[in-house]
Amino acid sequence: MSDAAYKQDRLASPSGADLAIYTHEAEGTPRGIVHINHGLAEHAGRYARMAARLAARGYHVIAHDHRGHGKTEAADGGPRRFADKDGWNKLMQDVAAVHAEARRRWPGLPLVIFGHSMGSVIAFNHILRAPDSVTAAAIWNGNMALGGLKGVMRLILAIEALFGGGALATSHMLDNLTFKAWNKRFPERRSDADWLSRDTDEVDAYVNDPLSGWPSTVSLWRDFLDGVAYAEDDNNLAALPKALPMHLIAGSKDPATEGGKSMQALARRLRKAGLTEVRLEVLKDFRHETMNEIGRDAQIEAFADWLDQVTG
Repeated sequence: MSDAAYKQDRLASPSGADLAIYTHEAEGTPRGIVHINHGLAEHAGRYARMAARLAARGYHVIAHDHRGHGKTEAADGGPRRFADKDGWNKLMQDVAAVHAEARRRWPGLPLVIFGHSMGSVIAFNHILRAPDSVTAAAIWNGNMALGGLKGVMRLILAIEALFGGGALATSHMLDNLTFKAWNKRFPERRSDADWLSRDTDEVDAYVNDPLSGWPSTVSLWRDFLDGVAYAEDDNNLAALPKALPMHLIAGSKDPATEGGKSMQALARRLRKAGLTEVRLEVLKDFRHETMNEIGRDAQIEAFADWLDQVTG
């Protein structure tokens, strides 16, 4: 962690996980709470700078390492997987537990859930399951428009499990078809993670972080696809309040979202479902990690402006 005010603690989840949680308390009079959900193969410690900027604008920030990530531990799971069984549902129990902890620490404040990449799928699943638990939602850089590709991915995972050692095997094929394939679209080829950002210092920090950049297990990918399937089911959108504010962001050069197309598809689905407060931005030349890209400061400040509006 780069900021001493971004404090690490532990939280026992009803799912059985011992969660590593991080908090940065608001400066001045608190306006609300932001719950950050990180992406695949990274951890909440990487969000210290974003948390500091939001805290300076009056927002308490809470984040946690998801199961299989960072410093979170679970007896029914392990590194690079959510759980031995029912992993996605246990992951969602953890999110609800962090929400409850935020409410306990800072009662009476508006709560906004934020998710980046895999975290966007997690945050979106949470609001589908518990739509009245949040004031607003920020869904950044995610792909919930896989459609029939999910079946292909599940077939690949089945083959890897059969010949590679079961659900705990590393899915090298999906790693090659996602992270590594995305990186090949960029000419510099400095590292395996140039697709994340044009800021080479940020890319190098990710590459040199022992808690980031690893290939996932078959188990984690299977659970993740369960979450994507739930997010892609239009029947589940009926649970969302029509006036729920939604902040959607993608980068025009982000291969994980097909240059923002997947986020545009999500915005269309939400508007078709009757949501009236959907804000979408596709940021020119941004790659995957908005909060670590060149131009990030302006985007975080714009996000805080939106928070000011939706928290009242």
